[in-house]
Amino acid sequence: KSPLNITIFIVIGLLIWIGSGFYRVGTDEQGVVTRFGEYVRTTEPGRHYHLPYPIETVLKPKVTRVNRIEVGFRTSQSQFNNNSQVRQVPEEALMLTGDENIVDINFVVQWFISDAAKYVFNIRNPEKNIKDSAESVMREVIGKTKIGFALAEGRDQVRLEAQDSLQKILDRNESGIT
Repeated sequence: KSPLNITIFIVIGLLIWIGSGFYRVGTDEQGVVTRFGEYVRTTEPGRHYHLPYPIETVLKPKVTRVNRIEVGFRTSQSQFNNNSQVRQVPEEALMLTGDENIVDINFVVQWFISDAAKYVFNIRNPEKNIKDSAESVMREVIGKTKIGFALAEGRDQVRLEAQDSLQKILDRNESGIT
């Protein structure tokens, strides 16, 4: 209970608190450092230091992982064997073409984080945002395309137009997603 014991306890506690500011960013991540919730800097993979919590915090999104969103169907892996099962989602897949035919379209959107800071701060629910935007874009592109063209020689053109439109939406929203 002497003042020396209290001082030693405080010094040890302070050293532990200061030491808690060291952090490591993995090779597949970027560190987004915030000070009191406001963006300060982005750090690359390796060891770094930030002012300890609650002053600064670090979020570490995985920027090299290619994410996948299925529209019009869902696949599920069986935990007992290697079989994957596909389940159709007609409310997403059925679309009206420019010549008023109904077409069943299943597609996959692959995306990755291109700007970690924008991704962390500008987009609330990335999976839902991308899925809804992709479905909307595909409906728009298919809606002005004739069924024969969309199912045959225009398939690649439909894909490129939808990809370009989706990227414009994501860029306009400053989502940090490619």
